[in-house]
Amino acid sequence: MTTSITHVAMDTHKKEHTVAVGYPGQDKPEILTVDNTVLEIRRMVRRILKQAPGEVVFCYEAGCCGFTLQRRIESYGGHCQVIAPSLVPVKRGEHVKTDRRDAIKLLKLFRAGLLTVVQAPDPQQEADRDLTRLRQTARENLQRVRHQILKLLGRHGYVYTDGDHWTVRHRNWMRTLEWDSSLLREVFDEYSTEMQHCLQRLESLDRRVLALAGEDRYRETVGLLGCFYGIDTMTAIVFLTELFDLARFASPRQLMSYLGMTPSEESSGDCHYKGPITRSGNGRIRRLLVQAAWHYRHPQATTPKTLRDRRKDQPQWAVNLAERAGHRLRKRYWHLLNKGKPPCKVVVAVARELAGFLWAMLRESALRRTLRTIE
Repeated sequence: MTTSITHVAMDTHKKEHTVAVGYPGQDKPEILTVDNTVLEIRRMVRRILKQAPGEVVFCYEAGCCGFTLQRRIESYGGHCQVIAPSLVPVKRGEHVKTDRRDAIKLLKLFRAGLLTVVQAPDPQQEADRDLTRLRQTARENLQRVRHQILKLLGRHGYVYTDGDHWTVRHRNWMRTLEWDSSLLREVFDEYSTEMQHCLQRLESLDRRVLALAGEDRYRETVGLLGCFYGIDTMTAIVFLTELFDLARFASPRQLMSYLGMTPSEESSGDCHYKGPITRSGNGRIRRLLVQAAWHYRHPQATTPKTLRDRRKDQPQWAVNLAERAGHRLRKRYWHLLNKGKPPCKVVVAVARELAGFLWAMLRESALRRTLRTIE
């Protein structure tokens, strides 16, 4: 069956792009090389649109160009899709890789409909996501400099044994240390200054992210997610900014698969093998859900004060759903643990089900919001 659609596949890089253009009825694609500038991209798009007999669809793999290239192409009149690079089919035995070959291969797969499209955020959603990722980077920087300080102290025989690190008592102990060399004292002071800078930066970003969670477009859903055990405001806003559109997941299983929390499988004939989770998709949310799932190992005879504060003024249906999730997940945790499963596997299984409950919470909220609008 013939089609009038012109397919364009781009192998993108920071400086230039290799473009394979497949016009209808032509088996051999046209290969272009364009610089990664606004002017060159506009010329390329307008030229292809002028020569194409019908609709033109562009695609490129998600990578260094982000979603800015997609927005530029669509602003010039083309339609562009961003492809998930981890889900692009790969042939075993191919050991020659060039930009030209990659563009042609992507074009063939694009024409055959074998590529998985990434849901693109709008500029505001992408900015919100970058803010929460910046806060995570600041947290990692603080953890890194703290490790460096502890290693410095350990190399010179200073080992703290009176409790946990980075408490007030521990910091007071570090101030009393006497160094054999003035140069070592200078090194330690520089590390301490860097740690204080990281602490102040993290506190500033915490306030900014919490302010984002309090804005109109997030306030209601952040409050609903906060009804769950282990989901505080910071976790909820990261969950929302990373997903940014839960409606694209038609079922909880699709969300679990996107988060890489479903078991891998290799089955053939009578041989069936299920391995570890796939770890594909968004690793940031997967890590947060695993951290939250550890809360369900504790029996909850009474509701903690912090959770009661988060549930205050929230609708009763949301609190009831979170309570059912808590009973279910605690029961699930201890059932799997008593069967002899390792705790690390148990908590991943709990985190997978927690993702399903979060999906149910947000889907119910969307349905109720739609009903209120209709009424």
